[in-house]
Amino acid sequence: MKCVMLKGKKEFEIGDIPEPVSKDGCVVIDVKKAGICGSDIHYWDMGEPKGLVMGHEFCGVVTNPGSREDLKVGDRVTALPISPCGHCEACLTGNPQYCRETWTYATGLSLTNPGALAPKMAIRSDMVLKVPDNVSDEEMAMVEPTAVGLHAIHLADIKVGNKVLVIGGGIIGLVSAMFAKKEGASLVVVSETNMKRAEKSVSLGVADKYYDATSEDFMKRVMEDTNGNGFDVVIECCGNDKAVSSALMTCKPGGMIVLVGVALGAINIPTVVGVMSELTMKGAIAYTKEEFQTCIDLIANKQIEVMKFVDDVVSLEEVQHAYERLTSGVDPAVKILVDPNK
Repeated sequence: MKCVMLKGKKEFEIGDIPEPVSKDGCVVIDVKKAGICGSDIHYWDMGEPKGLVMGHEFCGVVTNPGSREDLKVGDRVTALPISPCGHCEACLTGNPQYCRETWTYATGLSLTNPGALAPKMAIRSDMVLKVPDNVSDEEMAMVEPTAVGLHAIHLADIKVGNKVLVIGGGIIGLVSAMFAKKEGASLVVVSETNMKRAEKSVSLGVADKYYDATSEDFMKRVMEDTNGNGFDVVIECCGNDKAVSSALMTCKPGGMIVLVGVALGAINIPTVVGVMSELTMKGAIAYTKEEFQTCIDLIANKQIEVMKFVDDVVSLEEVQHAYERLTSGVDPAVKILVDPNK
């Protein structure tokens, strides 16, 4: 079966893997659409692990329901890509994202469980969720990143009237901005180095204004827009030292920072700012199963519009170029989906 696999640093290749089977009750699906995630880009940047078949944002049609008696061939589904143990304290309290095994065998994030950059895939049965008929394939593939943004906003505990800065105008940043506005933020600003993405955050209606993160007037604008206080809440969606440092500098004393961006290595930040301002800083990873289902419901009930974030749908052969677009720093694209059958 044809697939896209990681070959080396910033390089994919078209490979071949066995067609999936229903081992240990797994649900087998025909993949319809898959999303390219920011965390996927980290693996691509590193070129490791070689042979990884990514794709943990996806939707498809059931071809083998495995151990799921409530599913049948032809059902449309998506799934949480995580692999929690199911019996630790984190799992039993509804927080599988804390489980130490959650990412060990995660679909599309581990060599043992190939992801959706292939026409077919097998998914752990208890992670599979049915999708209403009025939700399109493209919308289904957007559920996972939408849930990441929802989880971040839940952790931020935004109050009506809060002023919120989102650092990073990628898909997670834009989804987080969207939810911040729904929570009642009086001002939502997106900070970006890519001005085409920054402008998009406003044109799509998820941000009230944007900042050029590289501008010499950056902090001046922050203070002007927050009456000299800083933002009540800062959502950091980049995962590098400059972005996290910016979060510390722009958050008001006693304010809240939520770290959503993933830094796979050590970063240098001015912790003295956080100490002197008594900032609260939380990490945000993935989502709960309830948040994932909530995003399906929000999309199905037309409470949120996710298709406005989708810039393109490409074939497996076009995946390499799609990653180059998303990391160029000048392309306006924030979300590119993959159709393995295109």
